Amino acid sequence: MHDIAKNLNNVIKNENPFIYDMLSDLGKNLYNQKGILSQSAEASKRAYRFNATIGIATEEHEPMHFQHIQDHFIGYAPEDIYPYAPPAGKQVLRELWNEKLLLDNPSLHHQNFGLPIVTNALTHGLSIAADLFANPEDSVIVPDKYWGNYQSIFHVRRGAHLLTYKLFNKDRKFNTASFREALFNQKSKGKAIVLLNFPNNPTGYTPGAKEAEEIIAVLNETAEAGISIVAILDDAYFGLFYENSIKESLFGQLAGLHQKILPIKVDGATKENYVWGLRVGFITYASPSSVILDALEQKTVGLIRGTISSSSHLSQTVILQSLQSHEFAKEKQQKFQLMERRAKKVKEVLNQKKYNDYWSYYPFNSGYFMCLQLKNINAETLRMHLLNQYGVGTVAINPTDLRVAFSCVEEQEIEELFNLIYKGAEDIVHSNH
Repeated sequence: MHDIAKNLNNVIKNENPFIYDMLSDLGKNLYNQKGILSQSAEASKRAYRFNATIGIATEEHEPMHFQHIQDHFIGYAPEDIYPYAPPAGKQVLRELWNEKLLLDNPSLHHQNFGLPIVTNALTHGLSIAADLFANPEDSVIVPDKYWGNYQSIFHVRRGAHLLTYKLFNKDRKFNTASFREALFNQKSKGKAIVLLNFPNNPTGYTPGAKEAEEIIAVLNETAEAGISIVAILDDAYFGLFYENSIKESLFGQLAGLHQKILPIKVDGATKENYVWGLRVGFITYASPSSVILDALEQKTVGLIRGTISSSSHLSQTVILQSLQSHEFAKEKQQKFQLMERRAKKVKEVLNQKKYNDYWSYYPFNSGYFMCLQLKNINAETLRMHLLNQYGVGTVAINPTDLRVAFSCVEEQEIEELFNLIYKGAEDIVHSNH
């Protein structure tokens, strides 16, 4: 193990041995190497005559570039496009996203958390968390309705096991009892990675205030019982809260809650700001100890440097300028209202009694999606029939659940969509008789 990694580990262990024990073997070995980048950073501040450190080319004192490419980027300076961005991301963007977190999450105002670190969007942020904290055979606690890519991120890549609890109880509320049972089943291991994804993919559900209080209470009770918790908040669809739900991330309430709980917020501009292909996300740690936050940042930067080196400079510049724009708040509200109208239209359509023959639907109040719970119809069979016979694409989550993304259907076309799904279900039922 490198001496820098040893020093970081000792810092974490001395501040909070529980967080040290949460680290994976890879996480313990990670560090931010003092190499070309750090020497180049020193040179950029002090080399007033020549700076011959970094591996880019320059021409007439600006980054060398093709003019036919630059012609596409009117209003963008070459230095904000072509050089490598720092592994942790553009400092101004990190600071601006930090301000956004405080604005969006009042619970964070009196908590200690690190400066957000730029990731190559959400999946990369989750992958960083998995690399840092998931060892083979570790348990990852997720609801029985979860994003399928968690399997690749935590199980296939890291060898951890996804263990599920029932997302909804019989009253169609968050199933606190099932959640608690799943956590307490980890007592012999003494550690659990908990993934909380609200608004939830695939169901589009976010808990209400009372349910949120219960979730926090269960996590605190679990920590009190001696189980260390890596609490990952997958806030991919943050802000798209339409009705009857909490309006901020649980990250703020988990920050500083217990020495055996490490909250990690993974979020991004991708889905919040409708820039999916730009691939800009963030990972943020919370701890009462600024020393621990610095050590975790160093390990994260070391991991980024050793995988993707850094995220796209151009994408970060675009997001930065968007956040600084006077049009940002107005346009974001416009898009929110459009999405909200679609969600409400889906509920209006689905409340027609004729659909009760073939499905009910899980609670949804946020995000991009909703989920049908099919009655005596296989979801994959229906999915293929809809695709082949009606040209309708949906996602089969499991044998009973069909996910519908209302985010990509115009409001005036929503009723037609569900009528076609109804027709497909009717075809299958009648063909079976």
